[in-house]
Amino acid sequence: MDIFGVLTLLGGLALFLFGMSIMGDSLTKLSGGKLEQILEKLTSTRLSAVLLGTAVTAVIQSSSATTVMVVGFVNSGIMKLSQAVGIIMGANVGTTVTSWMLSLTGIEGSSMVMKLLKPSSFAPILAAIGIVLMMFSKKEKSKDIGLILLGFTVLMTGMESMSNAVKPLADDERFTHLLLLFKNPVFGIAAGAVLTAVIQSSSASVGILQALCKTGAVSYGAAMPIIMGQNIGTCVTAIISSIGAKKNAKRAAAIHLYFNLIGTTLFLIVFYGINAIVRFDFIDKSVNAAGIAIVHSLFNIASVVVLFPFANLLVKMAKMTIKVEDEHASNEITMLDERFLEQPGVAMEMSKKEAIRMAELTKEAIVKAMSVLFNYDKKVAEQVIELEQKIDKYEDAIGSYLVKLSARDLSQNDSRSMSVILHTIGDFERISDHAVNIVESAKEIEDRELEFSKKALKEITIFSEAVLDIVDRSVEAFINEDYEMAKKVEPLEQVIDSLNIDAKQHHIKRLRKGKCTMELGLVLEDIITNFERVADHCSNIGICMIQINDDGYETHEYLEIIKQERYPWFEEEYKELSKKYSLSKDKDSDKKKKKNKKNDKSSKDKDKNSKDKKKEKKKNKKNKKKD
Repeated sequence: MDIFGVLTLLGGLALFLFGMSIMGDSLTKLSGGKLEQILEKLTSTRLSAVLLGTAVTAVIQSSSATTVMVVGFVNSGIMKLSQAVGIIMGANVGTTVTSWMLSLTGIEGSSMVMKLLKPSSFAPILAAIGIVLMMFSKKEKSKDIGLILLGFTVLMTGMESMSNAVKPLADDERFTHLLLLFKNPVFGIAAGAVLTAVIQSSSASVGILQALCKTGAVSYGAAMPIIMGQNIGTCVTAIISSIGAKKNAKRAAAIHLYFNLIGTTLFLIVFYGINAIVRFDFIDKSVNAAGIAIVHSLFNIASVVVLFPFANLLVKMAKMTIKVEDEHASNEITMLDERFLEQPGVAMEMSKKEAIRMAELTKEAIVKAMSVLFNYDKKVAEQVIELEQKIDKYEDAIGSYLVKLSARDLSQNDSRSMSVILHTIGDFERISDHAVNIVESAKEIEDRELEFSKKALKEITIFSEAVLDIVDRSVEAFINEDYEMAKKVEPLEQVIDSLNIDAKQHHIKRLRKGKCTMELGLVLEDIITNFERVADHCSNIGICMIQINDDGYETHEYLEIIKQERYPWFEEEYKELSKKYSLSKDKDSDKKKKKNKKNDKSSKDKDKNSKDKKKEKKKNKKNKKKD
C-alpha cells in the first residue's frame, strides 16, 4: 500500500467514525432520552434489564455509551448494582446490531435484488431523502431522521472507502504474516483490546475488521481472538468514566470488565479445547463481513446465556475487589453526573429531577417559616436556615450543569425545559432567602416578647394563607409543567399586592389609635414586605413558564397586557381570590351581624305595634256595642 492508499484509508476511517457519531447522536436525540429513562424505571427483573440494555444499545449504536450511562445511574443512586448487571449484559448483545448492518457492504451478486441490497446502491437514495428533510422540513423530528439517514450514508461511504483502500494488502506478504500472528489467541486479544481502547468503540473496531476482510487474508482463526479482545477493550471507556465516582459506580465498571474477561476465558478454553480434539476446518478459511457479524453475535449471546445465572457472583466479585469507602458519599446532588452530558436527553431529565427537588425544598422552607411565625420553635427555625443553605447549593449546581449541557445538541422540548429551569431556580433561591427573613422576624418577636393585637394577628394569618397558596400554585405548576396552573399565579399575586397596601393602612390606623407600637410596626413591615416579595418571585416563575411555552411575551410586556386588557378568566379569578383573602371580611361580617340584629329588633317592634293596634280596635268595637 502506497502513501495515497494510506491517506484513503485514514479518510475512510474518519468518515466511518464521523458517520457513526452523527447517526448515534441523532438516534439519541430522536428518542428524546425516553429509552434511557426506561432503563432506570423498568429494570425490576434481570431479564427485562438484559432486554432493555440490548434495545437501548441497538438504538444509540454504542455499548460504551450505555455502560457509561449505567455507571452514572449507579453513581447517582438511581439504579442498584444488581440492576446494572443485566443492562451491561444486554449492552454487549445490542452492540452486535452494528456489525450486522456493516455486513451489508460484503453482499455480492449480479442479480437485481442483490445489487439493491448493497449500500452503494441504496445509500445515495437515503442521502437524498436525508438532505431534503434537513433543508426543507420545519419539524425537528424530521430533521433528526434526515441526520440519521445522512449519518448512515457517511458511515457506509467510509466503510466502502476503507475496504477499497485495504484491497492491495491482499498481495502484501508482510500484512499476511502479521495476520498469522493474530491466530495466537494472546496476540489477537491484545490487538483487538488495544484498537478498541484507542478509538473507544467496539462497534467501530469491528467495522474496521470487517473492512480488512475485503483483502481475503483474514481467517476465522485470526478474527475470533481479535473480536474477543475488542469486547475487553470496550471496558476501558467505563473504567475511565468511573474514575472519581462512588464505590458502586466503580463496581459497575468492574462488573463490565469481569463479564467480558470471564466470557473470553471460557470461550477460549471451550473452543480451543474442542479444537485440539476435533480440528475445525473453517479456522483457516477466509472470513467475510457477515462471518465477522456471526462470530461477534454468537460470542456475546453465549457469554450472556452462560453468565446470566451467575450475575450475583459478578456483583460479589466487584464488591470484593472495590472495598474502599467513597470520600464524597455525602454529596446530595448526585443526579447531575457529568457522564450524562454525552446523552443530553438523560442529562436534561436528571436536571429536571434536581430542579423539582429544589422547588419542593423551597416550599418546605416557606411552610416551616410560616409555622415559626405563629408558634416560635428554635429547632424548626434552624431547619429553615439549613434548607436555605441546601437550596443555595442546588442553584449553583443546577445552573453550572445546565450551562455545560447548553453546548450540546438538545431537542426543542429539552431546550424549552432548560430555559424554564435556568430562569426559575434564581426565584426559588430568593424565596428561600425570604423564608429565612421571616424566621428572623419571628425570632425578634420571641426575643423582645412582642405581641400583636388580635386584629393584626388575624390580618397576618390571612396574608400568610395567601402567600402559602401562591407558593403552592407556582411549585405545582413548575413540577407538573402545568401551564394552566401557571396562569392562576398572577391573579393571586395582584391580590397579595392589594393585601400589602391594606395591611399597611390598617397598621397606620391602629398606630393612630394607640393600639400598636412603632416597634411592632417595624417588625410587621418586615414580615409583610417579605410576604409580598415571595409573591413577586412566584409571579416570575408563573410568567416565565407561560412566556417560554408560548414563545411570546417578555415578563413586563405580559403584565402590561393583563393589566390593560383584563381577560375575563383573570377578572373572575381575581374577584374570587379577593373575597377569599380579604382583610376586611371580618369587619364586614360584624357589620352585617349588627345590621341583622337591628333589622330583627325593628321587625319585632313593628310586630308588637301591629298587635297593640289590633287589641285597641277590638276594644273600641266592644265599647261601641255597649253604647
